[in-house]
Amino acid sequence: MSTRTPTAPALQTNKQGFTRWFKTKGWRHLIALAATAFSIFPLLYVLSAALNPTGTMAGASTLFTEFGLGNFEELFANQERPFGRWFVNTLVIGTITSVATVFLGALAAYAFSRMRFSGRRVGLLTLLLLQMFPQLLTVVAIFLLLNFIGDIIPALGLGSQLGLIMVYLGGALGVNTYLMYGFFNTVPVSLDESARIDGASHVQVFFKIIMPLVTPILAVVGLLVFISISSEFVIASVVLTDPDSQTLAVGLYSYVAQQRSENWGVFAAGAVLAAIPVMALFLFLQRYITSGLTAGGVKG
Repeated sequence: MSTRTPTAPALQTNKQGFTRWFKTKGWRHLIALAATAFSIFPLLYVLSAALNPTGTMAGASTLFTEFGLGNFEELFANQERPFGRWFVNTLVIGTITSVATVFLGALAAYAFSRMRFSGRRVGLLTLLLLQMFPQLLTVVAIFLLLNFIGDIIPALGLGSQLGLIMVYLGGALGVNTYLMYGFFNTVPVSLDESARIDGASHVQVFFKIIMPLVTPILAVVGLLVFISISSEFVIASVVLTDPDSQTLAVGLYSYVAQQRSENWGVFAAGAVLAAIPVMALFLFLQRYITSGLTAGGVKG
């Protein structure tokens, strides 16, 4: 069989087709590849530093030149810095805060979306405006308040995880409520009216009708709150003074707090392990987001 080489018109046609494709879609692929590489490189660098037995940033300048688990062993062997306890503390504080924030935010969003009362619009704007002032500005006030409360109720004072959770819940009714409010408005009011005709109360409508339809936004808010709590450092470092009660963000900082520190490898190993709960939670909530969107599209 004889092979035919492409003729000049065919090559020109292919070149024009590639040029047209690159102008319409191809440049987007290049930007996506560049953004992906830009996002993945820091993760690879941290993983390489965690597996590098030298333990210094200078020794980890080249990716994956040396491999070892010495940093992970040292992370769990240090008795003065209980990484395992930090890990459990982060899970407990993050889980309780996320669940409570989602529940309180959903209650507030349902009230703003379904009920009409005086001050409703002002309340929504107030919740949104309060988020313009970061919680960092209230660190001194939080310290003094918890110090005063600790003299009366020690379980809510400085060094208490419950006190830190209450501080976090103080900002629960903010942007999260506003996001839920917008999602609650997409649920038809006719469903509420039909349920009330059948004799359902606000509590029954909220838990049996509204909540299953707004599962996606509940999962998203819960995930975002858990991520923010797991990585929050300033307030947690002020409230949690005992090393045994600290979270991962506060505890891991002690490895690199000194100006001349040789614990960057151990710090990178802890950072790699600290990312596991967030990834696991994302994979767990992903099916709820998908199923909630599907159920909402069918029932709506």
